[in-house]
Amino acid sequence: MRAIWTGSIAFGLVNVPVKLYSATENHDVRMHQVHAKDGGRIRNQHRCEKCGKTVEYDDIEKAYDDGEHRVVLTDEDFEALPAEDNDDIDVLQFVPSDEIDPIMLEKSYFLEPTSKTPKAYLLLRQTLEDTERTAIVKLTLRTRTRLAVLRVCGKVLMIQTLRWADELRDVDFKGVNSKAKISDKELEMSKKLVESYSEDFTPEEFSDDYQVELRKLIDAKIESGESFDVEKTFAEDAAEEDSGGDVIDLMEALRKSVDSSRSSKKGSSGKKSSAKASTKKTSSKKSEPKKSSAAKKRTG
Repeated sequence: MRAIWTGSIAFGLVNVPVKLYSATENHDVRMHQVHAKDGGRIRNQHRCEKCGKTVEYDDIEKAYDDGEHRVVLTDEDFEALPAEDNDDIDVLQFVPSDEIDPIMLEKSYFLEPTSKTPKAYLLLRQTLEDTERTAIVKLTLRTRTRLAVLRVCGKVLMIQTLRWADELRDVDFKGVNSKAKISDKELEMSKKLVESYSEDFTPEEFSDDYQVELRKLIDAKIESGESFDVEKTFAEDAAEEDSGGDVIDLMEALRKSVDSSRSSKKGSSGKKSSAKASTKKTSSKKSEPKKSSAAKKRTG
């Protein structure tokens, strides 16, 4: 894992030297574009619309255009910005952790202590845990000034970048202001449905079905070559019929959902019980004492 930023957490007169690492990675199967006719790889080129020539990356500048005015910004212009030279994570304030709306969260990064004595890092971590506070910080990352939260994740400190307030959209959907009456029975049944699905969140239980099937498709094409058959490969994974549609009777739909959830839970618990029983039988067979060879001879 390679650090993408090096600096310090700065709050008051305290400085905590750290390195920053990306906390996530993309698991998607990587692919590229090819020409359907001959399989040749497609290469993107930057072509100037005025002269028609291909332009090298070093000869490309950025420009702002609002329809009336056009301004070209060079590398020297960007380097002159004060944010370029900031290598500190500046703590602005400490707020209650539950005040951070998840809609504001973007990318996550781990922070590694880099000083020989990481006491300041450990002190900050313990303080955040004990006070149940999250630090609001500002840093420059890849030439952009970012607002972020600094919080505890297990044994490490973590940075999660935030969207700015003016990046959040205001919405006013017609349906959310409806005055449709919800009966006590409907609410009670809806709560029962929620309870029937309630359990602890375990991320490892879920998988990206699309990527799994895509990998299966790629492996099958590699193995089969020209004789590849899509229907044969995915016959066992035939999609279930869509039972969706407009709900005519909400109470009936809720009742069926609760019953379905209960029966599926009974089925899964039954499987677990039978699995335990079979394990018990197997272990009891293994624990049965074997007859000695002398005893076998007497029997014979």
